[in-house]
Amino acid sequence: MVLPKTLRLKGYKCFDYLYKEGRRYYGPSMVIRTVNAKSKLLKHKSRTMPLSPFKVAVSISHKVSKKAVIRNQLRRLFHEYLSKKQIKKFSQTGIWVLISLKPKSSNESPENLLRECDKLLFKSGLL
Repeated sequence: MVLPKTLRLKGYKCFDYLYKEGRRYYGPSMVIRTVNAKSKLLKHKSRTMPLSPFKVAVSISHKVSKKAVIRNQLRRLFHEYLSKKQIKKFSQTGIWVLISLKPKSSNESPENLLRECDKLLFKSGLL
């Protein structure tokens, strides 16, 4: 199961905003950035849809794995996991999250990565 398109975060303006203004939470294998949503940065088509209080993007570089198959499996793993999680409801503004995996994460098991993700989401106040 993949996140519905209304929960996915897309567009380089959104990513730039997350990198510049986002609050960072560091773990051994990943970094989570959170920021209050700014609907003006979304594409016009996305703005007309009902806004979800929570949008997420997963970034996995080539340093994690050279194989696209492995990177896509990790990305799907996180999207599926987050779609099932109960994320706290936020006000009208909503919240955007960017999960970036570190190269060290290629040695970790999926269960450990998801456990670390939970810890960082709890640390950020989203769980």
